[in-house]
Amino acid sequence: MSSKTAIKTDILSSEITPEEDYINRRKFIYRSGQAAMGLCLPYQLALAGDTVDDAGLRQSPLVYSAAETPYRSNEKQTPFVDATSYNNFYEFGTDKSDPKRYASAMTILPWSVDISGEVEKPGRYHLEDIIRPHALQERVYRLRCVEAWSMVIPWVGFPLADLLKRFSPTSKAKYVAFETLHRPSEMRGQRSRFGTIDWPYIEGLRIDEAMHPLTILAVGMYGKTLPNQNGAPLRLVVPWKYGFKSIKSITRIYLTEQQPATSWNLAAPNEYGFYSNVNPLVDHPRWSQATERRLPNSLFKPNRIKTLPFNGYAEQVTSLYKGMDLTRYF
Repeated sequence: MSSKTAIKTDILSSEITPEEDYINRRKFIYRSGQAAMGLCLPYQLALAGDTVDDAGLRQSPLVYSAAETPYRSNEKQTPFVDATSYNNFYEFGTDKSDPKRYASAMTILPWSVDISGEVEKPGRYHLEDIIRPHALQERVYRLRCVEAWSMVIPWVGFPLADLLKRFSPTSKAKYVAFETLHRPSEMRGQRSRFGTIDWPYIEGLRIDEAMHPLTILAVGMYGKTLPNQNGAPLRLVVPWKYGFKSIKSITRIYLTEQQPATSWNLAAPNEYGFYSNVNPLVDHPRWSQATERRLPNSLFKPNRIKTLPFNGYAEQVTSLYKGMDLTRYF
């Protein structure tokens, strides 16, 4: 099956972008979803307002709604420089500075996502076709790493539920799994013989978690397209779970009846559970989860705060886990 055509799709053939158009239109990155005014703005490399960081990566402005929502944190946002230079993205190395240093090697044009499994309308879709029908929103979320540090980030994206509904999940779809790009030629961490993860990186959610309105697919942050080191061009954001659940640079989404085997759970099942909800009462075997370092911080200003159950989103998500022992299903 050619990657130019989606299988059994509700997207009109006239809306599906041939791959050669991606290659020929070098200025085109991808189209945003419709904003509140109904505009559909293409991302271009030459747009006014583009910025280039010190790693040579360009970001383009986004058209999105910044209206107040029940899902918006009013806490002080982490400075852009910290959010883009202190990252975990093991595909580029294990040091926090490695993603920014090496992620420019990752090609994100063209980009496609395979939708498969327990859906009625599977296919491989160009990023433009994934994003186009959706109105982009700003969601200011807390991000809590399992390593006990945290940030507050203004993401730009759209609800994952809206995307999944387009492909009509079957009654057997109990879980949603995601895969990160696997391209060792551009992702130096995937070439290492000493890594703890079997590539590609895989994460998963229960279907009700995936359909929850807090769960989004992000295409941007701080009002512009995602930098490579933060998971460009498409990543998951699940704010009540530890950060490693918010998988980056997604190339595959598949729905399944069985709980998927996920990368960190396979690597260290006693340390990283499938659910990985933020829980200050369940410590990591090697450190406490009761508090966290809010970035930026320093030796003289540790900026340590108490960790909240479900990362502060307990009111919205506790009902998902009614009757579950969260010390067992961690």
